[in-house]
Amino acid sequence: MEIHLRELRYFVAAAEELNVTRAAERLFVSQPALSKQLRALERQLGFTLFDRVPSGLALTRQGTALLPVARDLLARWDEGLDLVRQAAPSGTLVIGLQTAVGRGIQAEALRRFRERMPGWMVSLRVVGWEDPSAGLSDGSSDVAFVWLPAPEGVATRVLATERRFVAMPESHRLAAREEIDFAELRGEPFVALPETAGPLRDFWLGGPGTIVGAEAASPDGVFEAVLAGLGLVLLSEGNAELYRRPGLVARPVSGLSPARLAIAWRAADRRPAVTAFVRSFG
Repeated sequence: MEIHLRELRYFVAAAEELNVTRAAERLFVSQPALSKQLRALERQLGFTLFDRVPSGLALTRQGTALLPVARDLLARWDEGLDLVRQAAPSGTLVIGLQTAVGRGIQAEALRRFRERMPGWMVSLRVVGWEDPSAGLSDGSSDVAFVWLPAPEGVATRVLATERRFVAMPESHRLAAREEIDFAELRGEPFVALPETAGPLRDFWLGGPGTIVGAEAASPDGVFEAVLAGLGLVLLSEGNAELYRRPGLVARPVSGLSPARLAIAWRAADRRPAVTAFVRSFG
């Protein structure tokens, strides 16, 4: 049996809120995704954690017994991470990434960070779209490059604001257009982020009601799905350049708000290395 820290965090949030909607908002995931994860956790454990009642949720006896254990495990993990980081001779800053950053942003920030924190190492960590915080929520990343909207408890600084584009096979009926109104794409299937991406999934689908033709948790998976004809995908203008693929075209889309790329960190994190990296962006 493998129980992941994220599942324990979902359980604790639901147990403290006793309401799936409030817990989902707190975790920055969709309500169906949270419900699905809780049911999966119950199946793995072999017993129910919650009774579904008119007011929301009620802990079962097993759930009540598990709650302090889960809280203790999560607290010990967070404390352990801090101890490990403090044990490093100089330190290592872990940067979470979900897409290529490019845009001349990352290299300049790393140069400034090294000037401010000589001797510190930097570790780049690729995180799947299942976690919209790019590792901040479970403490596996110290800072992260994310697309907004960001999870609750995460502070952000916007680095770039760009138009949204749509990527499609070059044989698509609209591929020759110079610009496409999003209303013309209604009825087309799209490649979606996983349900656990929460509001970020909705943002990159262009809003509710969009047909989902496939799901993918990484850029490579997304573009393979588009090339396979499973759906179109929205992406930022900068990423349209960074992720060019033979057989695909990207066109600007009107009728949508712009995408915002940000540097993110846990709002309560005041460690000098984190502060130094955030300040490296001016």
